[in-house]
Amino acid sequence: MDDQTCGERAKGPAEASSQDPEVLRAALLREWSERRRSDCLARMQAEIAQLAVDLLVQQPDIEGFFGELTKTMVEEGESKACGVWLIDERRERCHLWMVSVKGQLYVAPNADLDACPESTFPARKMAAHLFEHTPGWTKTTEYELADLRLPEEVQAFTRQHDLNGTLATPLVLNGETLGWMTLWSPRTAEPETKWWRVVLIEAIARQAALALHHTRVVDMHRREERRKGILEERNRLARDIHDNLAQGFAAILMQLQAAQREASPALPPTVAASIDTAVDLARTHLTEARRSVGALRPNVSQSEDIATALKRVVSLARRTGEVPIELVADELPRLGDVVEREILGIAQEALTNAVRHARAKRITVRAEADRSVGLRLSVADDGRGMISDAPASSGFGMTSMQERADRIGASLTIVTGPRKGTEVVLAWQPASLPTQVHVAV
Repeated sequence: MDDQTCGERAKGPAEASSQDPEVLRAALLREWSERRRSDCLARMQAEIAQLAVDLLVQQPDIEGFFGELTKTMVEEGESKACGVWLIDERRERCHLWMVSVKGQLYVAPNADLDACPESTFPARKMAAHLFEHTPGWTKTTEYELADLRLPEEVQAFTRQHDLNGTLATPLVLNGETLGWMTLWSPRTAEPETKWWRVVLIEAIARQAALALHHTRVVDMHRREERRKGILEERNRLARDIHDNLAQGFAAILMQLQAAQREASPALPPTVAASIDTAVDLARTHLTEARRSVGALRPNVSQSEDIATALKRVVSLARRTGEVPIELVADELPRLGDVVEREILGIAQEALTNAVRHARAKRITVRAEADRSVGLRLSVADDGRGMISDAPASSGFGMTSMQERADRIGASLTIVTGPRKGTEVVLAWQPASLPTQVHVAV
């Protein structure tokens, strides 16, 4: 307690015992003024709480709620504008979310803020000031015209628009600051009435912080429920693949291997080769089914590395076709099951297209590690190539490759032209380029 407060409290009994009528009159007037202020404060807080409840019913979305709240703040606070600033999720900076000017609401990040009559307001400078002004995180800050605490650009703006009073109140809940509400007034309030504008914005800020926190909790709960739903669906798909496809391929593989064991030594070589190929096909698709199960599950599976998988795919393609296929694969890093599965799917699709449709005399598959721990994959042939518009409308295979590349954030480039062959190039990095499709003519 400071000396001034102690002095005022000590003065009370002395005034009450005074016989001077003027002293008694002054004491009564001061007591009446303080009681009136207390009554006004209690009534204001009750009305604002009721206003917040009514607005939540009328405007269930948080943007509509804050929009009406800022409009009310401008009207009741006899002010020109009211803004809301929010701290980002990483708590590294804050930004202007919305501002109400003369009854008109402007919301970022839409272009509406640019249409605001005061669109020249240096919002970024003000946002940086609010975030860096430590005292403003816990209590209301009052600024006068061209206050030296404000950035120069903000000072110039307040002078230009004759904004003689600015209030910045933190949106605080349970000791955590969520953002700020700012109020700009066109004239300086009288000292005896200045207090109520501060009380008004602080009372509204308390209700606003509560509503903002509630909305964020609801959104977090909704996102968590959506995440759980996605995981449940992934697990269901994984079970279906495991119980149906994987088990089916395993049964087919067992039957083919039994046929191989029981086959007569005099079995024609072509038939024996076809059975061998069928065994490898069943084994390959069983591996892919298990890889799909591992990718759908939230855990990381211990599947074969991508270099081994590429050798297996190329070996099988050699046996199912007559085109010579060369594989050049360096030592490749592990990229994670999800990424490796998509890359292998693109390689398999590109290789299948080349074998079936390119009429090529030679196909080359290259895979090499990128300098930034990524991967570059190329499937090239010397066949007939594609027509100019083919990549955009060449069927499910091409679309599938593009979707796979999109899912892992890879760059997919297809270089082709009539009688110039086709090359499918996939480049993946932890932060890669978006999918592209190019046609060389």
